[in-house]
Amino acid sequence: MTYATGVIDIAGLIDRYDWLFVDQFGVLRGDDHVYEGARDALAALRDAGRKVIVLSNSGRSGRHNAERLARMGIGPDLYEAFVTSGDVARALLSGDASPIRLAPGKTCLTISTSGDTALAEALGLVPVSDAAAADLILIAGSQGETVTLEAYRDMLRPAAARGVVAVCTNPDLEKLTVTGTAPAAGAIAAEYEAMGGPVIRIGKPFRVMYEHAYALAGSPDPSRLACVGDSLLHDVKGAVDFGVDAVLTATGLSADLSPAALADQTERLGYAPRFLMPRGFRP
Repeated sequence: MTYATGVIDIAGLIDRYDWLFVDQFGVLRGDDHVYEGARDALAALRDAGRKVIVLSNSGRSGRHNAERLARMGIGPDLYEAFVTSGDVARALLSGDASPIRLAPGKTCLTISTSGDTALAEALGLVPVSDAAAADLILIAGSQGETVTLEAYRDMLRPAAARGVVAVCTNPDLEKLTVTGTAPAAGAIAAEYEAMGGPVIRIGKPFRVMYEHAYALAGSPDPSRLACVGDSLLHDVKGAVDFGVDAVLTATGLSADLSPAALADQTERLGYAPRFLMPRGFRP
């Protein structure tokens, strides 16, 4: 099957859609800076009456991410809500539909970018630093720019050998850093799974992430909703599987993706974005 991807800009998004689920990393910002034009694009959408939810595969809360984004110059006045996979994980794991039972007092090893254990503590779990003592593993982030996957395998091997469940709240396989890309939390989860450890993934491209944001938006007409992202494997696949249009930006993980490479990859993957934004998310 040959896939045809059209080209669209902010004016086109305003014309076709009422709601946009917009990715954070790779669309609005890099590791340490907001992309040129991203704030103006959000302002144009807001001023035209369009609604935006920032949808991010971050193991940290939406509140934490929103505060960090505001310090970079994109305030909460430019979007309706900031939803992260960490938020969705907390809602899912603390609810009746949780895929695992989490008794208070159970121990949890959290892998993150900064040693953050907020989710474990919110779930009533006791943080530990040794996988051999953990009843649950939370893979919320990665220090892949300084810690190798081999080191993560060594760290997690005792838990994998015991069949301890790992919950990955950031399924991204790669992340953006100031020096390029590095293995993200999803890559660590894949290594854990390869060692025989069971993994539950929460975030894009999995449906529960989109259901959470869709309900928060008030269940709008799916034909008037699009998801904007820079990853074919997460943003585009998630949107396609959810049944809404996917818009791929030629930034972030797709900054060097040529039209020929896009055609090759979509043919291999079996799905494609509805539109491409060649100049990125800018007016």
